[in-house]
Amino acid sequence: MDQSEKAAHFEALHERPGTFVIPNPWDAGSARVLSSMGFEALATTSAGLAFSLGRRDAEGALTRDDILTNAKAIVDATDLPVSADLENGFGQSPDEVAETIRRAASVGLVGGSIEDATGSPDKPIYDLSHAVERITAAAEAAREFPFRFMVVARCENFSVKRDDLEDTIRRLQAFERAGADVLYAPALPDLDAIRTVCASVGKPVNVVMGFGGGLYPVQTLAEAGVKRISIGGSFARAALAGLARAAREVRDHGTFTYVEEAMPFSEANGYMAPVSRKSESDS
Repeated sequence: MDQSEKAAHFEALHERPGTFVIPNPWDAGSARVLSSMGFEALATTSAGLAFSLGRRDAEGALTRDDILTNAKAIVDATDLPVSADLENGFGQSPDEVAETIRRAASVGLVGGSIEDATGSPDKPIYDLSHAVERITAAAEAAREFPFRFMVVARCENFSVKRDDLEDTIRRLQAFERAGADVLYAPALPDLDAIRTVCASVGKPVNVVMGFGGGLYPVQTLAEAGVKRISIGGSFARAALAGLARAAREVRDHGTFTYVEEAMPFSEANGYMAPVSRKSESDS
């Protein structure tokens, strides 16, 4: 599929009945594994990328170029639509957010999320009026493309321990009016809060599993009104947990039984792209 076809497919996923899972690869290899398992779209993860680069997440350690280089590698590794975690748009101003959306589309993405978090511990959330201006700019930039680029507006209240559901809903409703295509409030505390958010807005709601709050089955979230379910950095953390368990076994016991649970080489190798070799006549 070309970018326009991927965008149309991605839009259709949000418009059809029911709920879909959009898992989060952190590199091209994990994208190829997830693409082979029947998922219909993928989303990048800033946490997974940060860990793969040996950096801490949520401390401004990733640049826009870091995010978009990783996103392009994932886009190139799969035929699925890919949306990106664009953090807070990599700039304070609406113009900088708009430029991030344009650059995201230029690497083949068909969606991206913009947070209302400032990155400053003194004032972790933008004032509502400024946050709305930023989402408006993102939505206007997205409408410049000849395909539908899905803008995801994130309210980070609960992520930064501002446990204010009323304000979260107020913000999501304002982002909806500003032109966001998908609404997202990470770390909602429980299923009642998820239901309330879904009932309070008219656009599709994304909920993340594995990042605060409870862990609920897909069917339960679907019944609560959730349209799509992301994984965040939890698959990356699960992979790191497997690595740590294996390393501790070797370090502490001098044994290698972890190999019995490891993915067979043939399976891992089979997920990856074959090497493209030119024929002698081409060289």
